[in-house]
Amino acid sequence: MIRSFKTDLKANRKNPQTIMVLFTYRFGNWVHYQLKSKVVKKPLWMLYKLMDLAFVRILSNGELHAQAKIGDALHLPHGLNGIIISHKAVIGRNATIFHQVTIGGRNSLGEPVIGDRAFIGVGSKILGPVFIGDDVNIGAMSVVVKDVPNNASAVGIPARNLLRDEPKQANTR
Repeated sequence: MIRSFKTDLKANRKNPQTIMVLFTYRFGNWVHYQLKSKVVKKPLWMLYKLMDLAFVRILSNGELHAQAKIGDALHLPHGLNGIIISHKAVIGRNATIFHQVTIGGRNSLGEPVIGDRAFIGVGSKILGPVFIGDDVNIGAMSVVVKDVPNNASAVGIPARNLLRDEPKQANTR
């Protein structure tokens, strides 16, 4: 928990509200997955629920469930501001998520799995049992309901995949 929070702190240094949200998430995640003793777990879970209500839902206007599995160094450039992340979502390391994003299920089919270094633009929706690969960009206001391969971009409603070109070699004569 501490190691993950330190990487979150480095990724979001300029926003104390976001730091409090991520601390609340990391604390709740630790209580939910790591604590075994029910005697200790129950009061700490109640503390987490109070912190979640105050810092995440009311102050930051979003949902970030402790049961979600999120890698280190989550970057929220505009705070949690309207972001909703499902309790069954999986997000890799070094992800950047802009405001008003929804990551959740669709018709009880399942939840998204997002790879490392994903960049998710403003207002995007990632819905259902989709797999988003590593180094993927999701365009602003896109609705993703199909898998996106590694090193691709997804844009539009519904989103379509655009594979990025390999870096061009300099012309040497």
